[in-house]
Amino acid sequence: MTPDADDRAPHPTEEQAAESSRSVPPPANTHARTRRHGPFTVVEVTGEIDLATAALVTEHLDAATARPESDVLVDLRRVDFFDCSGLRVLCRAETRARYRGGRLRVVSDPRIRRLLRGAGLLDRFALLPRIPGEEGILREEGVPGEEGVPGEDG
Repeated sequence: MTPDADDRAPHPTEEQAAESSRSVPPPANTHARTRRHGPFTVVEVTGEIDLATAALVTEHLDAATARPESDVLVDLRRVDFFDCSGLRVLCRAETRARYRGGRLRVVSDPRIRRLLRGAGLLDRFALLPRIPGEEGILREEGVPGEEGVPGEDG
């Protein structure tokens, strides 16, 4: 199964999408939480993302991409491990966002960039080194990879 196999999954009906857009984000769990930051819906992902934990991220990404024209940032800087299950979830969410006229971008460090390149998915995702408008906050927290420069493979 390829990472984009879920791209071919049926999309919800308009009624289901409208119902989802009225709902609030799912509660935070051990691997994902959703918050608003200005015009963005930010899904922060942490820990090890694999077959056993990918569903915890999926519920947040599904809610974030349910609205038309959503602008979703998936923050992967605190991820320790990310396998093909995580890639599949990202691909599905990116397809859902694009289908609804929105976009999904990945906030990452050079490790995730290398993973996407190795999987042949680098061109599919717009990568950001940080969440726009949070530069000072992140430096204070000491986020790994903060010194990374876009395009660097470190």
